[in-house]
Amino acid sequence: MRDGYIKVAAVTPKVKVADPAYNGQVIFQKLKEAEEERAVVVVFPELCITGYSCGDLFLQETLLRSAKEELIKIAADTNGKNMLVFVGLPISWNGNLYNVAAALCQGKILGLVPKMHIPNYNEFYEARHFAKGMEEPVNVRLTEEITVPMGSHLLFSPDSMPELKVGVEICEDVWVPNPPSISHALAGANLIVNLSASDEITGKDIYRESLIAGQSARLLCGYVYASAGEGESTQDVVYSAHNMIAENGTILGSAKRFCNESVYSEIDVQKINAERRRMSTFEGNTGNYQEITFPLKIEETVLTRFIDPSPFVPGKTEKRQKRCEEILMLQSMGLKKRLEHTGCKCAVIGISGGLDSTLALLVTVKAFDMAGIDRKGIKAVTMPGFGTTDRTYDNAVNLIKSLNADFLEIDIKEAVRVHFRDIGQEETCHDVTYENGQARERTQILMDVANKENGMVIGTGDMSELALGWATYNGDHMSMYGVNVSVPKTLVRHLVQYYADTCDEETLRKILLDVLDTPVSPELLPPEEGKISQKTEDIVGPYELHDFFLYHMLRSGFGPAKIYRLALKAFEGTYEKEVILKWLKTFVRRFFSQQFKRSCLPDGPKVGTVAVSPRGDLRMPSDASGQVWLAQLEKIL
Repeated sequence: MRDGYIKVAAVTPKVKVADPAYNGQVIFQKLKEAEEERAVVVVFPELCITGYSCGDLFLQETLLRSAKEELIKIAADTNGKNMLVFVGLPISWNGNLYNVAAALCQGKILGLVPKMHIPNYNEFYEARHFAKGMEEPVNVRLTEEITVPMGSHLLFSPDSMPELKVGVEICEDVWVPNPPSISHALAGANLIVNLSASDEITGKDIYRESLIAGQSARLLCGYVYASAGEGESTQDVVYSAHNMIAENGTILGSAKRFCNESVYSEIDVQKINAERRRMSTFEGNTGNYQEITFPLKIEETVLTRFIDPSPFVPGKTEKRQKRCEEILMLQSMGLKKRLEHTGCKCAVIGISGGLDSTLALLVTVKAFDMAGIDRKGIKAVTMPGFGTTDRTYDNAVNLIKSLNADFLEIDIKEAVRVHFRDIGQEETCHDVTYENGQARERTQILMDVANKENGMVIGTGDMSELALGWATYNGDHMSMYGVNVSVPKTLVRHLVQYYADTCDEETLRKILLDVLDTPVSPELLPPEEGKISQKTEDIVGPYELHDFFLYHMLRSGFGPAKIYRLALKAFEGTYEKEVILKWLKTFVRRFFSQQFKRSCLPDGPKVGTVAVSPRGDLRMPSDASGQVWLAQLEKIL
């Protein structure tokens, strides 16, 4: 439970219909299994103590009394177990019968949550037996010694982790237009549990999964859905035990149907709460809710959920291709609008033969085509310098020609030498002045060509470079419109690959594939034996690590210690922990110190959920201290 993770389980026992004593035994066995898995919130199906499919037997006092007695035994079984358990049963009160979820912890019955929406259509006839539940809690006397609150407006929160609040709904409740979980979430519930008995028909599983995922997304919450399965009566319908765990729109775990398979995963409560804080339209309303606290020991939660090492890049090919197509369109539409607004028929872009400038040129070509502007209006400029290699030069020239853009070559070496003489810089001194002098000379050329041609300079720098400040201030940092400004480096590669795979031009495809195979480099230092001597990732660290850090810092609001923990799991077997820590320190230090570059970014389109524009997603002071973040990292090793 440290770092905000809480392990949850959706469990389906193989019940016997109308046999509470037997069902209590199998529930107890499942609790032992859940305890071994270190689950701390365990959810069983609707009416699991009796079985959901008892029919008119629910009207029998014998069954109801037996169910209540078994509930008390199951509650006693939770004593000494570090978990909050939800089981379903029928409860009679004030002349009505209620379908309830009982919350159990440390031998006690904490409360009863009744079902609010009683289906009575098609194969369902619950209104024959059950009454609609009440919202405001009432006191229900179960025995002479036990009185507990019952009502839908109950929330359960551990005394050791008050940031976790659990709300309950039962089956049909989530299928209606206004589910109780909406009120629960607005009252603070960030984990919703659903005790269900959803029968199976063809195609229903697809809708059910989208429903649960959608509800967790809409409410910014975790959602644990436990459904009845084998053991229920098959007189007229079949139950599949389609158990699911979702978080913020993502299904973390889903059971194989018809197997009574238990599902375990970890809900990230910190992430949920960070999302809610970020979304100003998530307006809380505590209403008339009663919060019930329970004891829970804080333990280290072993992560079993998948931690994606490439959070910006979809893992599945189909989704990745769709993402790439969409991003290329967003970039191109952004530039097309700017061209039309300014009446500009000319774009000036520096082409190095590297990934970023290649993507920017592809986007510019697409924007010109959509706007109906001749590609010859694209002034693609190669500017060989002291570090330019034959490979990147040839790729730049061939790329420009294959796309039918207007090719310009302007060698910067002599102009830079003159500048070095003016400022007293020795050409043999390969320091930051040596590097940035070349970068600024290139930008000056692009800006002046744009003035001369009545065009606009298209920026090529990507979001990963901006996050690290790996850009020369007023050099490649500056443009008139930056098409890559919110594209992370790890995604740039896939966008170029997607273009290569779909362009239907073999010559262009071969050029793009060679660009993809070229090491990332600013090429500002002289080559060694004709090959690139300056590799960016050797200097600032692997971009796949930095993109991982960037995503979890800005998208999830995580601190460095938690990001480090996630990175250890995501990159296990790829990077040693010392390497991850080294580059995470670099990332944090540079992220804070380089904000001044991001504060004056040129315009450019946002394409994903993470962006660093000072006018949009990142309103951060340029002189903020990163000491609190760095101090957290110093405690790790």
